[in-house]
Amino acid sequence: MLHAFERLAKFCVLWSMSFLSTVPAGRLLRAWSAPVAAGMLLAACNSGTDSSAGKTTAPDAAATSAAAAPVVADTPPWYHQYRGVLPGSSDSITVHLQHLGETPGETTLGRLAGFYTAADGHPYQLAGDQPTGTDSLNLRDISREQATGTSDGTEWLLKKKGTSLVGTLNGKPLQLRLVRNPTGVQFSARSFSEDVLPRPDHPEDSIAAHLSMYALVPTAGPSQEKLAANIVRGLRGDTLETKPAPSLDALWKEQLAYFTKEYRKEVAPLMADMAKDTSDYRPRASLAYEQEANSYVLWNDGNLLSIGYFGYDYSGGAHGLYGTYVRSYDTRTGRALRFDDIFRAGTKPQLESILGRYARPALGLKDSEPLKSALFQNTLPATRNVYLTSGGAVFVYLPYEVASYAQGEISVFVPYSALQPILKPGLPISGGTVASR
Repeated sequence: MLHAFERLAKFCVLWSMSFLSTVPAGRLLRAWSAPVAAGMLLAACNSGTDSSAGKTTAPDAAATSAAAAPVVADTPPWYHQYRGVLPGSSDSITVHLQHLGETPGETTLGRLAGFYTAADGHPYQLAGDQPTGTDSLNLRDISREQATGTSDGTEWLLKKKGTSLVGTLNGKPLQLRLVRNPTGVQFSARSFSEDVLPRPDHPEDSIAAHLSMYALVPTAGPSQEKLAANIVRGLRGDTLETKPAPSLDALWKEQLAYFTKEYRKEVAPLMADMAKDTSDYRPRASLAYEQEANSYVLWNDGNLLSIGYFGYDYSGGAHGLYGTYVRSYDTRTGRALRFDDIFRAGTKPQLESILGRYARPALGLKDSEPLKSALFQNTLPATRNVYLTSGGAVFVYLPYEVASYAQGEISVFVPYSALQPILKPGLPISGGTVASR
């Protein structure tokens, strides 16, 4: 197996999301078909610095019409918005919470991912689980700026009570009420999952690979179809909106077929060799490959939608590789907002100077500490992997891109007040609200 750094060089820059060490790192999409892999590599490079039938779930029943209050479905997967006031604050927040289905290899835990935005527009990330068959939701604030250094300082311990979530945050009472008419784009959710045997004619094999995908599906709005196509493109790794997007089902079948072929070609001979080996050393667990592609809501209000496309790949070795490609959309048109749509031409030096000022909180550094204490160098180059909230822009750096793997993914928030001179006019940010209603 290639060393992780060598694999990174081979695959250029990999997708990443800042689950850091608190949750399993996401699956990077190594074994996609050749055209898909090429699209993913192009997307990653552009975002950086200068059995055989899949099991799927039915769409979530929530948010089926913009005019009618959606029916809330408790059956995973789902995407819901909850609103409440954090302890010690007077500003309400909206929590965008998603149930991704069961953890690969587990049958008792459902995975949760969420985001919320502070009054200044700074986004924060949640991750956790919901034990299957229970009303308990266990979340942890995993953004570096929210870290406390203790095991229980950032826990959200909640239980469903009617349509609300009631519990504690840092031991203080918290109640989040369901938003029945979600702001922004209304979504249902679909998940796909399949275990793949390395040798289908050897049922005695005790390992299998796991492939999964979680997709958001817009259910209303004037640009519903275009947004849906763009989300499929994001999951697929396409960088151009001019090429037709496949359906979700067609994309899943394509990915599953290629993953199955490549996994069996690589692992079946190894399993055959192991069957002949009588020694005690048989590292079968390292042959249980995993790949995953997910889409996450990062911001969803007014005319602005931001999505993270998260991937993970484990194909043997000490750990998997993971990453996120992020993109914002103008929901009036469904058009993607790329780096050159957001920032004025020729302003990269100004942007890099601004990033250097705002990077330290995201790196866990004090104001007086040099950036090189956490990064490979003492500056932070501008990345094209950027998304928008109502309050600012978030620049996402992949593992190994500007720092060591141990740093995880790095997300740097910069408020619009600092970016105003270099922003292009006409961005769909005026319709978003900083403090949610």
